[in-house]
Amino acid sequence: MKRAFLIIVFSLIFLSCSEEETSKAIQSLPETTRINVSYGDNPQQVYDLYLPEGRSSEKTKVIVLIHGGGWIQGDKDSMNDYIPLLKAKHPEYAIVNINYVLANPPSVPAFPNQFLDVKKVLNKLTEDSESLQILPKFGLIGASAGAHIALQYDYVYDTTNQVKMVCNIVGPTDFTDPFYSENPNFQALLAALVDEEAYPENTNYAEAISPALQVTNQSSPTILFYGDEDPLVPVSNGEKLHNELTTHMVSNSITIFDGGHGDWNQESNVDLQTQLSTFINEHFPITE
Repeated sequence: MKRAFLIIVFSLIFLSCSEEETSKAIQSLPETTRINVSYGDNPQQVYDLYLPEGRSSEKTKVIVLIHGGGWIQGDKDSMNDYIPLLKAKHPEYAIVNINYVLANPPSVPAFPNQFLDVKKVLNKLTEDSESLQILPKFGLIGASAGAHIALQYDYVYDTTNQVKMVCNIVGPTDFTDPFYSENPNFQALLAALVDEEAYPENTNYAEAISPALQVTNQSSPTILFYGDEDPLVPVSNGEKLHNELTTHMVSNSITIFDGGHGDWNQESNVDLQTQLSTFINEHFPITE
């Protein structure tokens, strides 16, 4: 009986020490950066990963950056300026800055491939979440074409509700808008970007790839930023998405700055950063 009692006592002490050591190990995890992590066979399928100090799989949510470039060009480096800003204001989050396979018509279409690339990134991060010590819940920040990809992914492809918020910076949202549909070159561009074999027969592609037309009450809270003189994406696209989100009772806000396609003054950029930070704290808090 005495021997059994001692075994129990030593076991409890050992377990207590193990838990304490594990906790200390997690708390002491250093800040880590990994560049060009592969998530697929294509050389363009890579991302940069910024892991915070003291991270854990119970609290460290992930902010994902998606670059623009008209779906046919661009690189994750164009989103690098967001990284120190996010680190300063949200130091407990992991940050992922992704590349996706750029369209090269007619051999390499953009849609739905680029939406599916986001899915591959999130799936890999989810699979690796324990070893990385991250919580696989995601906030997406996209610019221009990257905002379109982020919105479409959340509204259509995020069937497991891992995405909790989206930031849309000058993203196209409605390709049925006369701004696009009345452009004589639009149909040819649409045909070049869409993989028709990936969609059901008789699909209206302009509708199918328009995030504003895919909104449901399950869409994530979304913050929108547009320029009132944007030559590439009309303000009407932002207003359309804002109205659809409001109709479906999805939390959202829209800000329209003076200027064009993201080329705004310093005051506007600071306002964007402040609003985005507040939106993250409200809709994607680290404590949930």
